[in-house]
Amino acid sequence: MTAWNADTETTVSEAGTVTLVEGSSFCISSRSGDILPDGETNGAFFQDTRILSHWELHINGSPREPLAAQRPDAFEATFVGRAQWPDGRFDSPLVVRQQRHVGPGLRDDITLENFSAEPVDCSIELLVDADQADLFDVKGGRPTKHTSVTRHVRGHELVVEAISNGQRRGSAIRAAGAEISEDALRFRATIPARGKWSTSVIVVPLVESVAPEEPFTETGVPHLRTGVKRHRAWEKNVPPITLADSSVQATLQWSQRDLGSLRIFDPANPDRVAVAAGAPWFMALFGRDALLASYMALLIDPDLASGTLQTLADIQGTRVDHDSEEEPGRIPHEVRLGVTGGLSRGGTAYYGTADATPLFVGLLGELSRWGLSEDIIESLLPHADRALGWIHDYGDRDGDGFVEYHRATDHGLANQGWKDSWDGINFADGTLAESPIALCEVQAYVYAAYLARACLARAAGERETEQYWAGRAATLKNEFNKRFWLPDKGYFAIALDKDKKPVDSCASNMGHCLWTGIVEEDKASSVVQRLMSREMFTGWGIRTLGSDMGAYNPVSYHNGSVWPHDTALAATGMMRYGFVDEARKVAHGLLGAAGHFDGQLPELFCGFDRYEFHAPVPYPTACAPQAWAAATPVQLMRTLLRFDPDLTRNVVHLAPILPEEFGEFTAENVKLAGSLLTLRAKGREGSVQGLPPGLKLLKEPRPPLDERPGGRAGD
Repeated sequence: MTAWNADTETTVSEAGTVTLVEGSSFCISSRSGDILPDGETNGAFFQDTRILSHWELHINGSPREPLAAQRPDAFEATFVGRAQWPDGRFDSPLVVRQQRHVGPGLRDDITLENFSAEPVDCSIELLVDADQADLFDVKGGRPTKHTSVTRHVRGHELVVEAISNGQRRGSAIRAAGAEISEDALRFRATIPARGKWSTSVIVVPLVESVAPEEPFTETGVPHLRTGVKRHRAWEKNVPPITLADSSVQATLQWSQRDLGSLRIFDPANPDRVAVAAGAPWFMALFGRDALLASYMALLIDPDLASGTLQTLADIQGTRVDHDSEEEPGRIPHEVRLGVTGGLSRGGTAYYGTADATPLFVGLLGELSRWGLSEDIIESLLPHADRALGWIHDYGDRDGDGFVEYHRATDHGLANQGWKDSWDGINFADGTLAESPIALCEVQAYVYAAYLARACLARAAGERETEQYWAGRAATLKNEFNKRFWLPDKGYFAIALDKDKKPVDSCASNMGHCLWTGIVEEDKASSVVQRLMSREMFTGWGIRTLGSDMGAYNPVSYHNGSVWPHDTALAATGMMRYGFVDEARKVAHGLLGAAGHFDGQLPELFCGFDRYEFHAPVPYPTACAPQAWAAATPVQLMRTLLRFDPDLTRNVVHLAPILPEEFGEFTAENVKLAGSLLTLRAKGREGSVQGLPPGLKLLKEPRPPLDERPGGRAGD
């Protein structure tokens, strides 16, 4: 999930931080609520710009003594501390509460409560600054460049502005009754015995001196804003999931909460929702991340997938631009808001990814099986065909039938698959592979795209088109198994390099090949055996790179760490090929790992063996919440339920194999073709209530993939 032209390995986050998220806005503070200038990655951010870089509350000349930090929702927190009594007495009876709301800016409601029997005179000082730094300068610990920050008091507010890349960004900071200077807001208050004093401090972001819609105000009720209403509606409508195993249920609830907090909306299409990649550094639309996360979240909300497809279709490539790596039909890697300030205007799009384009087509095919509206499918089908055109005309750079990548600009990503760090693709001896590179999982996604297009054609009664794409899939599968298979090692090469030499490291990428079904049956057992080997499976999850490989490092980003989504897709593939025990073992490991993260799986964690440490070792800069990780427990449950709708064939498959300790599983209000289903399962028994008319429930797993014309193409 590396960002365009940004470093992967960055400054380690400070311990004990509190992260709040709403849409693409977020705030990182200490557990006291303060944002300290020496906390390099702290701050409040709006549209990829830091609108607060210093926010430090002093009472009677001293910082608070922090007592508690509570986060009842993704977008709000309450910080409780003890303030110093003016004479410095021990065990001060002066308590400060700070309730913070994040959205189109920030609002802090600060209350001082005097629990003594005598009044007290207090001085309150809030030190403030807003460096207007770009998000990735902050993430990388780099000073802001080419930016001149000005501070001035304008009426009853402090305005801090800067011009960067020709655009004026700013923050307007105010509070009723404050004495305002260029670096602080100050108050004098007499708090009666057993009494209170309070104020609201407002931060309004400015883009070209214009405030966003629905900015925070002193009199407005934060919970009545549109963003909060959307979040409340999500909580109300998301399928309630109950499970006898309280730990797993808590993990699923975290997943639902995190996915809700990561949703982003296009102002031009407010009913359309996509999902941001993760907080704090990737609160933007990433093509690959959004497509995979929304696929993995289908069980709780298919609208995330349809909204993601529609949003990406609007910004699909139309021309050749080497600087942004845009090409006709290509789906973008990421869209940033820092320059243009709005998704509805396209943001700043970078297209350097090899996999988002085939994933786009594959997800559309999956949604057709879930009964997506024919009107939406019809509107998206031309975009799917353009994406398939990109695969042929641009993705396959040398005409050998495989999709390769090679960056067109020095500031683009060197590696353009999901392992997009600079050292993510290497040989078994640790030597880096040179581009153009054809990744194994990208070919698997292309295979799935071809099958999806055949499925869409079958649903439309277009027999000739179905046969064409099913034939393309069969040809690709055959060539892939010839060129990528390493018979002496018993696994697939992670890639072919610039000389078409197999890159022979043992990596988790081949688990994605199981997921899409491109692996031939006679090779699947060997692949699963390798993924479950001591070198790959830690007990918590599958390493991104085997521990016997030359580049292995358990604390690296992509060369030995464990990524929950990566492991979950491998487990899904194992289940598809009938390796039930292995899939259950992997699911058990990941769900167990989630329990050690208080139910909230992070983006990744370190690849140490389970026997070495009693809990998974956190990766220092991992995002949480993060879309892939949040969707992982949902995908694992769907895998264990073996729940697979196929409305193109008028059937729904349900063949659960839940561990006995899970007890009874129930999910209500599961969306399918305009109906709301109730799923129930326990052990190997399951039922579905509310199926649309004409659908047949099959209590058996979905059959293996078959790309033969007229067969089960697209399943």
